[in-house]
Amino acid sequence: MRSSRTTLKAKAQPLSSPESPTIAAAQYPVSASELVFFGIVNGLELQKYVPAQRLVEADLAAQFGVGRNSVREALQRLAAEGIVDLHRHKGAAIRSLSMQETLDVLDVAERMTGLLARAAARGAASSGLKKILLDSLRALKTADAANDAATFTKARRRFYRCLLDMGGNRELQRLFPTIQMPIVYAQYRLPALQQLRLRDYGKIATAVRAGDPDAAEAAGAAHVQHVRQEIIAGSI
Repeated sequence: MRSSRTTLKAKAQPLSSPESPTIAAAQYPVSASELVFFGIVNGLELQKYVPAQRLVEADLAAQFGVGRNSVREALQRLAAEGIVDLHRHKGAAIRSLSMQETLDVLDVAERMTGLLARAAARGAASSGLKKILLDSLRALKTADAANDAATFTKARRRFYRCLLDMGGNRELQRLFPTIQMPIVYAQYRLPALQQLRLRDYGKIATAVRAGDPDAAEAAGAAHVQHVRQEIIAGSI
């Protein structure tokens, strides 16, 4: 049992970075409920789960090799994070967003991403993280060229984690991961979004590395604006 748990821990390991509640805790999961929690969140980002998909306790317990109580604990936490809806007689399901809810999420994300980029630009010179930011961009481009979704997701998280660390704003580090962008991206699987990310992340990184807070904030906000435009256009 001990060896299987170790294997599960490696599989469910959070990929450390934002646009997702997983970055709220960049450490490895240390409990059975965390194995389930991070496994579902990472699976959502990798599109192994989809909005409105039912989550059956018995299936999750078997999948992650944990008890039903641990599954229930994880589902309660996922519900508190806004990732899962719990229905009294229907059980749990991945949350599905209406168009208005999606736009509301994007409104928050626009302002928060701008603030994130501004804080990172202010702290870039003293953080010593400029090279890591560039390395994450290179990893994104490599993953995109290889059509490797899992590696792209990991590199994207690293990019946002680096911005958060550059800014050093603990309140932003706490709040930014709670934005429901993983659900947005899982629900709106638009081919143009990945190339849009690569382009916009490059602009954000350039402004951050130059130590230009105004330009960085504008680039961060513009990225979410571009995502909004693609989603609206794809829904018409």
